[in-house]
Amino acid sequence: MANKRLFGSALLFVTAIIWGLAFVFQRTGMEHIGPFTFTAGRMILSALVLLPTVMVTDRLAEKNGTLASRTMEKSAFHAYKKNTLTGGVLCGLGVILGNTSQQIGLVDTAAGKAGFITAMYVLLVPVFGFLIFRKKPTAVEIGAVLAGTFGLYLLCINGSFALAKADLYLLFCAAAFALYILTCDFYANKADVIRVSFLQFVVAAAVLTVIAVVLEHPAWEQIRPALAGIAYCGVLSGGMGYTFQIIGQKYAPPTQASLIMCLESVFSVLFGWLLLHEALSARELAGCIILFAAVIAVQIPAAEKNQ
Repeated sequence: MANKRLFGSALLFVTAIIWGLAFVFQRTGMEHIGPFTFTAGRMILSALVLLPTVMVTDRLAEKNGTLASRTMEKSAFHAYKKNTLTGGVLCGLGVILGNTSQQIGLVDTAAGKAGFITAMYVLLVPVFGFLIFRKKPTAVEIGAVLAGTFGLYLLCINGSFALAKADLYLLFCAAAFALYILTCDFYANKADVIRVSFLQFVVAAAVLTVIAVVLEHPAWEQIRPALAGIAYCGVLSGGMGYTFQIIGQKYAPPTQASLIMCLESVFSVLFGWLLLHEALSARELAGCIILFAAVIAVQIPAAEKNQ
């Protein structure tokens, strides 16, 4: 059990790195096209990337005799398929709401401030978990969440905290991502996680393509300069990152998962330093240290429990 928890945490940590770098591509891509077009493009790519993964996984399962349709009882398999479909649709809605509101917010909000507001999902996960599923957070989790939130504040906020219209979009994004994490946690052990990941991108791609065509009327001349950003966010941030998240959440509790994934804010600053030669201030370094300490602290009780 301890090894599985470590494996899940490692996948979520890699996801945080991928998503941290994605902020760079999201900002550059938005210089050429609208938020719905950009998000629709990345969702289409994510679905295409995962399609062969679904096919290969099915073939391997059939070869190894572990195909769910053959190993599960009929009633159990019916529930498994229903959960996979329902989970894919609900996660798809979460992806739509979270990513589009983030893209819209990024248009007029500084990256650091956007990173902090988005990362408020760290605080909202245990709150929503208690309100929806009556999962009472432990004292360690509450302390780690508060410390992590304070670390993100030091890392990302260097001026006034007046909420503009764009900030409200990012707050909505944080709430959507918190609900998305809890949805993934709910279906992680009740459904085919690879298919859930694939279906969420199919749903998001279909809905967002229609919205983009109706509202933004994208042309190839506009899309072409943004292809690098769409490709990174679609293949790595989407197809790989979201799949790693769903698999990782099979073995890591939702509060722990959210704390690890919120490290994307840390990595966004680090990649800004590495790629854009932006220096980290003492305040930002302090935020990184506090946030990493919070992530470590929340895992200690789980590790001791499984010894």
